[in-house]
Amino acid sequence: MTPLATAATQSLSAPVVQSVDWLAIAPPTITAVVGMLILVADLFVPERSKPLLGCAAIAGLAVAVLSLAPLRKGDRSTFCLTTAPDVCSYTADHFALVIQFLVLGGALLTALLSVTETKDRLPAGEYWFLLLSSAAGAALLPASRDLATLVVALEVASLPAFALVGLRRGDRMSSESALKFFLSSVTATAVTLLGVSFVYASTGTLHLTQIATRLDDVPGQLETLAQAGVALTLVGFAFKTAAVPFHFWVPDTYVGAPLPVAAYLSVVGKAVGFSGLILVTVIAFPMYADVWGPAMAVLAALTMTAGNVAAVRQSATRAHSAVRLLAWSSVAQAGYILVPIAAAAYSSDDQIGSTVAYALMYAIVNLGAFAVVALVARTKPLNRIADYRGLYATRPVTALAMGFFLLCLAGLPPGIIGLFAKVTVFSAAVDAGLGWLAVVMSANVVIALYYYLQWTAVLFRAPEGVSEKAAEGAPERHRAPVLVTATIAITAVAGIVLSGWPQLVLRFAAVSLF
Repeated sequence: MTPLATAATQSLSAPVVQSVDWLAIAPPTITAVVGMLILVADLFVPERSKPLLGCAAIAGLAVAVLSLAPLRKGDRSTFCLTTAPDVCSYTADHFALVIQFLVLGGALLTALLSVTETKDRLPAGEYWFLLLSSAAGAALLPASRDLATLVVALEVASLPAFALVGLRRGDRMSSESALKFFLSSVTATAVTLLGVSFVYASTGTLHLTQIATRLDDVPGQLETLAQAGVALTLVGFAFKTAAVPFHFWVPDTYVGAPLPVAAYLSVVGKAVGFSGLILVTVIAFPMYADVWGPAMAVLAALTMTAGNVAAVRQSATRAHSAVRLLAWSSVAQAGYILVPIAAAAYSSDDQIGSTVAYALMYAIVNLGAFAVVALVARTKPLNRIADYRGLYATRPVTALAMGFFLLCLAGLPPGIIGLFAKVTVFSAAVDAGLGWLAVVMSANVVIALYYYLQWTAVLFRAPEGVSEKAAEGAPERHRAPVLVTATIAITAVAGIVLSGWPQLVLRFAAVSLF
């Protein structure tokens, strides 16, 4: 028997993976199990008791967040090869834990926003199952360390999102948005799978660390195949970040989706894309840093510019202009978040901490802004920016919170956390020698000031056709749902605390470095 045949026989007789570390995989597992239990329970729970399903979903997500605490050392891995114990498919390192905290925390706040929606407009059982399923996939992705698990996690996070967008039965706009989202995302998935297959064909492995090693020694006849695989894989993850030119689905999807789902996509959907991009670029493809680095820099510049220019053009009186502005704003914010990833190709992996810090800031304030939008939409279903005129006269605390969120997104005091995050990203570009990108970012920050400050000013104007004195004397009041108010309060308090101690975000994100 030849040595090759002997080695093959030994590898077949040996177990493929080590025993499962259930504590390491607890966060996504708890989320998925609770989602399945809710789906089954929905068959037996009477209609009057459906709100209990929402309570179960919130409790499950809270437990999943708490399950991150025992993993805080970031030193656990599982599903490892017996022939190479350091090569694993799932690694609960600091990077994975921080992104899982962002994802599960964002899903938890989305769940708080969704309770009222499921009572009034959406089928409760299906909604909670789809939300938890998507959150489970999103929590799995940052811990994935092979391309197969990455793609599976990406699809588990994405497929339920299509259904969530189109879950409002009989709503033509919702169905149209879901179809656009589905078609564009399926195309991106097909491109990603093609890229993954090319990478596997040229390297013979799917594990990220092994790919990085073997790309250094690809046979000449396979080099073109490897380069095509790298490019196609990056395209798929760039779509999930809503980077240009893969951003056209964003505004229509956000407008057609239920507002909690739009909030979820703006934060958790982006976290999925960025964590996937970071994993494949920094861990799997460092050999091609001279290729993807400039590509990411150009992508960042185009994305922030396209998002801000489109946001500036939004009319305050157009239907759903508030959601559209937040949608285009999220595209622009994606451009800022791409900057440290591009910088990592020129300096070191330490730049990734800036991306994570910015993503954490963005998640907090953007969820808060969407919570205010969801509250206003209860009385102003067209949700125009003009509908926010005089909000301070009727809901002064809500108006102050919204103003704070918008100033954070703009990077202006008292939103110090937004300013701190932008300075961190700006520094990453300068340290990497990307001066031109820092200049582009500076210009875009100035452009963004216009529409953020314009919306902020609307909040404090007197209602149209009413004098300021009359508006203050007889404000129109509507009872706000408790959980929506709680979401606004949680995000506002978090933003205020982090504005007082912005270094906490960078310290928290710094432990996410590889």
